[in-house]
Parts: sequence; structure tokens; C-alpha cells
Amino acid sequence: ESIMSDTILDKKFECFDLEIENKIAKLTLNRPEKLNSMIRSFWDELPEIITAIDQDALARVIVISSTGKHFSAGMDLSVFSQNDVTSSDNKNKKEEGRFRGSFYKNLLKLQETFSCIDNSRIPVLMAMQGGCIGGAVDFASASDMRYCTEDAFFCIQEINIGMTADVGTFPRLPHLLPMGLVKELAFTGRRLFSKEAKEIGLVNNVFSSQEEMLREVMLIAKEIAKKSPLAIWGSKEAINYTRGRTIEEGLNQIALWQSGMYNPQVDMKEALSSQMEDKEPEFEDLYPLKKEFGL
Repeated sequence: ESIMSDTILDKKFECFDLEIENKIAKLTLNRPEKLNSMIRSFWDELPEIITAIDQDALARVIVISSTGKHFSAGMDLSVFSQNDVTSSDNKNKKEEGRFRGSFYKNLLKLQETFSCIDNSRIPVLMAMQGGCIGGAVDFASASDMRYCTEDAFFCIQEINIGMTADVGTFPRLPHLLPMGLVKELAFTGRRLFSKEAKEIGLVNNVFSSQEEMLREVMLIAKEIAKKSPLAIWGSKEAINYTRGRTIEEGLNQIALWQSGMYNPQVDMKEALSSQMEDKEPEFEDLYPLKKEFGL
């Protein structure tokens, strides 16, 4: 079963290949000759793709992988050179505030590139090989589940080029790793290799090859795609909501969710009856967001 959409699947992207089949969206970084660095178009294409899949309910799971030796070398330096704030040609000090203000707003836009993963109703699984460097760590930290190959390593590269990571690493990594380790990685710029990444819980599992990793991650994606999309969405909302909040706030959030979304006569009935009949349940997809509001 393939899903065809004039809005996203028929479009050609510079940084990604997209395929949707059996309710699983496979999004692949496709610039291996450039180490899949994050050029200007990356920051436009990723949120466009993730948002379209979410809003049009085109898939139940998104699997992000890459090509070549390395997952991604991070933000391409051309992104910096194209920003007037960092340009040495900015001689008009009277206008510096305006340039700095533009830099601030542009940086917020870059951050939204990865926040779209948090905001999506769809779970996002990431499969990484080789280097996951700089902005790629921001990218990985935003995903719901992470997997890597034995040769993978993670590096907060920004400190090695005299800057602070600013697109999502620090708001998210402390919820995934011990604070002391986050600071060690941030202050030293050292490489975190796959064995340690698995031991500390940054990745769910490590595989000997990219082929094995993709095969196993797709099996996990298929298992998720079998479940109630509404229940998966509710679970993602509840888990993400707990970051920076008390247990009481989290309990209140899930109580509100259940009071508005839970209907035992629909998905639960389908799940239980399917178990009794020893068959796979058939759950309804999420509704497209734009159609719901007539936009």
C-alpha cells in the first residue's frame, strides 16, 4: 500500500528523499558526497516534510536515516556566511541592533526546524551511522527514539569552532543524559561513541551494520504502525509534556487528554475484539488537521 500526495511526495527536495509505504514514512538524507551537511535548504525542507506528514496524516511513523559514511556533519558553514549579523561587512554600528534583532529571529526559525518533530503527532525514529556532529546532535535529540551503528559517534562540535550550540542540544539533552555528562560533552567537544551512547541511554540500541540497523528499526516502526494512532499521539503528548513539569502537572495533563480523547467503544473495542479473534486490529488513521478546520 502506497500513499500518493500531490502536496509532498511528488516534490523534489535537495536534502532528502521521501517515501511513504504501509503507513511508514522513510525520510533519508541524500547528500553523502557533502557528508549530509545542513545547508540552507535543509532548514526549510525538514519542517515542510514533517509538518505535511503530520497535518495530512500521511503516515503513522516517520523513520529518518542517512546515506554514506556519516549521518550528518551538522550545519553547513554557508548558513553562517549568508547571515548579515556575522558578516564583517557590517560597518554601520548605528544599525547593529537591527542586525542583532534579525539574527535572534532567524535563530528562532532555525530552532523551529527541530521543534516540528516535538510538535508532530507522529513518532519519529532516527537511525544513525558514522558521525552525528554539531547540528546533527540537535537533530537527534529532538527525535523520539534513536538507534545507531557500532561506528557511530556524537560530537557537540560547536565548542570546537568557538561557539555555543544553539539549535536544540541544550534544552533537550539534559532530559536524556546526566547533567554532568552533558556539560562534559559540551565543554570538551569530545566524541561520544556508540558503546557509551547505549550505556547512558542516548540510543536505544546499537547495530553492527547500517543494513541490520535499518532492518530492525523498520520492524519497530511496523509494530508502532499497528497500534492505535490516537493512543500513540496521546502517549507522545503525555511523555513530552512531563519535561520541566511536576508529576502533578503531568497527571492533570493526561487526565484532561483522556477526558477529551478516550472512547472505549472505538480503539479499545477494536483492540480487544481483535485479540479475541486472534487477528491484527485495524485502527482508523488520525484525521488531517487542515481538513478538520476547513483551511
